[in-house]
Amino acid sequence: MQFIDLGAQRERIRDRLKAAIDHVVEDGRYILGPQVAEFEKKLAAYVGTKHVVACANGTDALLLPLFAAGIGPGDAVFVPSFTFAATAEVVALAKAEPVFVDVDPMGYNIDIASLEAAIAMIKKEGRLKPKAIIPVDLFGLAADYEAIMAIADREGLLVIEDAAQSMGGSLDGKMCGAFGHVGSTSFYPAKPLGCYGDGGAMFTNDDAMADKLRSFAFHGKGETQYDNVRVGINSRLDTLQAAILIEKLAILEDEMVARQVVASRYAEGLGDIVTAARNLDGSRSAWAQYAIETPKRDGLKAHLGEKGIPSVIYYVKPLHEQLAYRDYPRTPTGLAVSEDLPKRILCLPMHPYLSEADQDRIIETIRNYIGSNSAQAAAE
Repeated sequence: MQFIDLGAQRERIRDRLKAAIDHVVEDGRYILGPQVAEFEKKLAAYVGTKHVVACANGTDALLLPLFAAGIGPGDAVFVPSFTFAATAEVVALAKAEPVFVDVDPMGYNIDIASLEAAIAMIKKEGRLKPKAIIPVDLFGLAADYEAIMAIADREGLLVIEDAAQSMGGSLDGKMCGAFGHVGSTSFYPAKPLGCYGDGGAMFTNDDAMADKLRSFAFHGKGETQYDNVRVGINSRLDTLQAAILIEKLAILEDEMVARQVVASRYAEGLGDIVTAARNLDGSRSAWAQYAIETPKRDGLKAHLGEKGIPSVIYYVKPLHEQLAYRDYPRTPTGLAVSEDLPKRILCLPMHPYLSEADQDRIIETIRNYIGSNSAQAAAE
């Protein structure tokens, strides 16, 4: 059993992928070939933004907007602590400081009260200037952008949506990637929309921002690549990866429908014995991961492994407890949820090609383990 079955997807579009790859190889335009612009146009239409700027990876897709906004030393950027390191890493790379905020226990996304407290603290201290918020659509579920944007408008903050796990997800009919002033995503192979290597993209409706993002991603170019108007980096999506992504984007919506079915079966089959993830009101998660919570997590993970069922702990430690980030500021109200989740959370196999038989086996195995342990505890 696969945790994420990329092989089944590959078999579905094998002929189209082979033709797309062969075309790029035969054409020979490996860097910024026509497929890159074609993919950008199709992805912009799918997400509903004016501009898509493709880049080399999801980390650059978060870093480049910071560069474009001039965020650097003396600036504060508010980020959730319960997420992958890249969200805070880019802030430190830009020479600004990440300020860690707690997450909501229901959706695992940035907690609004914790964010408000962190902003107030930074303003009162006066050492750093609040500049941006990077909400994360964790596991595929959109953050509370209505509240986040209201805060950003009031405080004059840039919002960079970290949609690395949420391509295909939506909130109130608006696609993930289209929230905030800039959206950023990753095409790492295991993502809901992934390529066969590294890749990323940025989304915006701001013409000037899009121009800056393209410039910073291409050595700070001006009119041509030999006209350097700013210090940039080399961050381009390979033509081969763009060609692959065009074919994967064509089936993404079908896969989103299938992911909803898998998630619903998990929730129905496990919701009475563990905390099982569900779509929140108005949302459609991309279900990059499917999470459950149980105090019996460690024993359950070992039991699943014995039965040949893979599972993964996302994340084993919050960022504010990581050696690289433990000295950065944190919200004054504490990070209790971010600290508790690593003790309880477990992610189960999740992909559009998970069969009912395999999913039933996963559910039955979990129910048997939780049930037998509960019975034993009651007997004692």
